[in-house]
Formats: sequence, C-alpha cells, structure tokens
Amino acid sequence: MFGWEGVCEFVSVAEQGGFTPAARQLGVSVAQVSRQVAQLEDRLQAKLLLRTTRQVRLTELGEIYYRHCRQLLDNLYEAELALGRHQAQPQGLLRITAPVSYGESRIAPLVNDFMVRYPALEVTLNLTNQLLDLVHDGYDLAIRLGHLKDSSLVARRLAGRVPYVCASPAYTAHRGMPNSLSELARHTCLLGNGDEWHFTLDARPYSVRVRGLLKCNSGHALVDAALKGIGIV
Repeated sequence: MFGWEGVCEFVSVAEQGGFTPAARQLGVSVAQVSRQVAQLEDRLQAKLLLRTTRQVRLTELGEIYYRHCRQLLDNLYEAELALGRHQAQPQGLLRITAPVSYGESRIAPLVNDFMVRYPALEVTLNLTNQLLDLVHDGYDLAIRLGHLKDSSLVARRLAGRVPYVCASPAYTAHRGMPNSLSELARHTCLLGNGDEWHFTLDARPYSVRVRGLLKCNSGHALVDAALKGIGIV
C-alpha cells in the first residue's frame, strides 16, 4: 500500500547527502528524519541507503526508488502550482441564469466587465423568466426577482425593488384611471409570465388577477407597449 510517510525525508537525504543537512532543509530533527527513513525501508522491505560514519549513499534499489519519488514530488509541486494559478486567475465554465429584462440591463454588463477582468473565464448567460432546475441544468448562479420559495440552495438577498403600476396618457384618456388595486382586474394589462400581480396593501400581501391582450417575457417590450397606450404595465 502506497504512503507518503518517509518519502520526503528519503529524497532530502539522497539529495543533501546526509541526515543532518536533510534535517536542516526540512526544519526537523535528525532523529525524526532517521526514524522516518527507517520506517520507510521497513515498509518497503528494501535497503535504500548505505550509511557510514562519513557519508550516506543510495543503494541500487535506492537509486530506482529515488528517481520515481523525485518525479512524484515534482508532479505534486506542479499540481499545487496549477491549483494556485487556477485560484488566482478564475478559469473554466461559469453558468448563470437571470430574468430577461433585469439580466439585459443589469447582469449582462457586469458579466462582461467580469470577463474583461478574467479573460480565461468562459461564461454561459441564460436570460429567461422560466423557473429552472438549477442543479439538474448545471447552473452555478441564478439571479431571481421576488420571494424565494423553500429551497436547500444557498441564497443571498442582493437588493430590494419598488414596483410601480404605469399607463400612458393615451390609455387613461381612452379607458380611464383605475382608482384602486381591485379595479386593475377590469382594465387591459400587459402581462409577463403570470396573470397575478402582487402588492402590499396596509402592510399585508394583496394580489390581483389581471388580464390583457399582450403577454411577453421582456420587460422592455412591455414598457414600449405601455408607452403606446396598449395597456397598463
């Protein structure tokens, strides 16, 4: 069974030419280096070093084992360097999803700035108002508007928003101005993904089911329709 115990000590002794300089290089006691190398030889059932009062040199088996251990340590060093570079410079694929209008106006510019800062990063940005299975679809980050449903996912509130109900002068001149939230149900509204609008009335949640002739998942398109008098947004 492979183990790292004694490998670093053995390589250091082989390269430094003795237990004392190896201990000095590793910052440990000579006794610890000697003990680790002895345990390594016992585990391998092989004599790796020839010890005399004046010098320490590799046996034939020790030469073979040293070359392989040196390669292993070099590979480990390269692996740690690669990991450090990856942590210092983000790279790989980042999958993000966000609502269409908010994503176009707020998220996409931030993503573009992020990619300029980290050019090795590859990004997939999916702008949709549909509810997605973030785990199944492999998304790393999802930005959503509204109340968070029960979920085991990690979530953080980024900002608040104040919704407004708006209509153009042309619409109100033709259809009149709603005087209460309940009157919205009798007006032509411009719909996003749902036909239920949520408000807070007297510090309590209040919902109105609305209807309309235009349904679109783009907030910009709905605002344009409202400006042209098609309905309330």
